Amino acid sequence: MDLWSTSIVFRAGHRIRLQVTSGDFPRWDPNLNTGEPEEGAATARVARQQVFHDPARLSRLVLPVAPPA
Repeated sequence: MDLWSTSIVFRAGHRIRLQVTSGDFPRWDPNLNTGEPEEGAATARVARQQVFHDPARLSRLVLPVAPPA
């Protein structure tokens, strides 16, 4: 999943939050989660995401650390 080029400085004590979503309106058109063609879609379904955190199905967020400028 490409999250585009970005850079943020986190100082000591800062925290980050990872938010898992199934859309990013208005950046992209809404996904109605039905598989119907967008131009004729009339119904929508709730999307559900799962983040696994057990030994068999590890999830992770990798944040590269750049050297100080």
